[in-house]
Amino acid sequence: MDSASIPKLPGHQFRDPTKTNFHRHQMFTVRDGHMTESTKFHQESATPDLVSELRKTLTLMNYPSQARSKTPDNYAIPRNPPAWLKHDRQVLRFYGYFQEAVHESSTENFRVRKCVIMHYLDDETTFITEPKVENSGIPQGVFVKKHRIPRSDGVYYSWRDFRLRQNATMYGRVFRILDCDEFTRNFYAEQGVDLGEAENYPEDRFDVTRLMVNFKQPPPDTMDVKEYNEVKLGGGHPNKKLRSFIENDRKVLSFDVMWNDTSYDGGLKFYRMNYYLYDDTMEIKELKQVNTGNETFPMLLRRMKVPKTPILTPCPALALRSEDHYTPNDLICGNSITVYGKDLLIFDCDEFTKKWYLEELNIEVKPIQIQRPKGFILPNPIPPHNGFGSEEDSIGNVLKLLPNAPKVDMYKAFDNDQHVLRFEAKLVSSNPEDELGKFIVLFFPGDDTIKVFEVVDRNSGVVGGKFLERRKFKNPYSQEYYQHKDCMIGNTLILQSYRFFLTKCDEYTHNYMEERPNDFPQASYPQILKKIMRYSKSYGSAQTFLIEMLKNIDPKLGKEIEYKHFLDAIEGLGVKLTFQEEASLLRKWQKKDNFIINIEEAYNALLNA
Repeated sequence: MDSASIPKLPGHQFRDPTKTNFHRHQMFTVRDGHMTESTKFHQESATPDLVSELRKTLTLMNYPSQARSKTPDNYAIPRNPPAWLKHDRQVLRFYGYFQEAVHESSTENFRVRKCVIMHYLDDETTFITEPKVENSGIPQGVFVKKHRIPRSDGVYYSWRDFRLRQNATMYGRVFRILDCDEFTRNFYAEQGVDLGEAENYPEDRFDVTRLMVNFKQPPPDTMDVKEYNEVKLGGGHPNKKLRSFIENDRKVLSFDVMWNDTSYDGGLKFYRMNYYLYDDTMEIKELKQVNTGNETFPMLLRRMKVPKTPILTPCPALALRSEDHYTPNDLICGNSITVYGKDLLIFDCDEFTKKWYLEELNIEVKPIQIQRPKGFILPNPIPPHNGFGSEEDSIGNVLKLLPNAPKVDMYKAFDNDQHVLRFEAKLVSSNPEDELGKFIVLFFPGDDTIKVFEVVDRNSGVVGGKFLERRKFKNPYSQEYYQHKDCMIGNTLILQSYRFFLTKCDEYTHNYMEERPNDFPQASYPQILKKIMRYSKSYGSAQTFLIEMLKNIDPKLGKEIEYKHFLDAIEGLGVKLTFQEEASLLRKWQKKDNFIINIEEAYNALLNA
């Protein structure tokens, strides 16, 4: 069955499977340069007049050209084209405004409402729109729809009715035309009409208010946010003050300043002012004075850039005026500066500040003399130690009501905790029996404590062992605790009214002192040789000095001589050595514990010193 014979009812329509072309026909086309509608599927009824006209045209085509009718001029394009063709898509644009009264407002009396007037030349219609202004409170946009607007005399507005610096009344509103675009000027110039100069909008109080409200100043941390985003995205970390940091890091100008407080409970107050050259900031610290009756504070002014004339505003970050800050040229002894209402007099500075001003600014800073008030200091004598416990622990009860535990030098304790210096000593006493005793003095460098043992012979009738308990002892002459520098051969330690003369030390103590030549110069072998050879300057040369030394030694003794003869030889030349220096030289030169040295070895050592 053919699909065309099926009635076109719902459910009886099917897709033709034999159809292969599914394109849609274009209903519009261009013929002879004109846009026309395609008539391929349109069937026009053949009227008798149309058929007779076509037949007449075909008949004329068979005759010569003289018999044909002449085509009139301007047949394809009209000589006077209509307005809809001549001015197609041509629009005149004018800029203007109208005033609207504002009632019950303390800030403005009228509002200037700006408008754009567009006049279409093809049909002489006019369209008025009002650009939207933020926070105006007025519904804006299309003000007058596109249509022909009548004038007051009943005639519609045309392009001849619009001029610059003139008013146009439309539906009871007076529009002031101020300016137009370039196309409009060119159109009027072709028509021979001069529009004249443009006019500015009048000043509106609302625009001034909006300008201040919408004024946006970047906050001070905008650069920090940009820098953070740049580093977060993988960029470098800029440092604008790197050069100033490298050149002036840890360079601080320190000044002594004075403020004459003229208030009821004021007076002369002294401060320390520090100026950091790295970032041109200042801080002022208050110097504590006792018994003044004033409450002391650590800082008078925190570290900041100090302006000469500060801008006092509740919102400093929003201040538009720039401040002039103090520089080193303003901080010279004798000058007065004003720091937030306080007149500070600079009267002195430290040595680094004086040197910096002389080298950098070529200014010689001279301090000025001021009359300082003499403060009354209540005497607070410290009682002597009662002997119970350590003195550091006992003095804490005198200085504070709730004393703190004395601090231990942890660096010293860690470096010298395992070291013990052992010396053999004799007791210096008026009793001959006491001088016969032998003692071992132990010094602990970790905490500067001393412990003494007494060594006795068997069946001597004297009880030996611990003689003094381990603790810190003071030198009665200097009132300072004994240190490891005081423990050397030949020194005398006074411990609880006992005098111990140090005569020997063990090998470990010798090595300990030789490894620390700065603390024990008398135990340093190179320094001892240099000390002996210093006396050679009076003899002209080192070789002459050594020859004189050899002359003082008996040549019959040979190369191996007693150490005592060598000491006597150099002492004859004016060289005096301490007991520790003599023991250190003997330790280097003797081969056995017999106090015998090789004079040739000693000669070469002194010559090469």
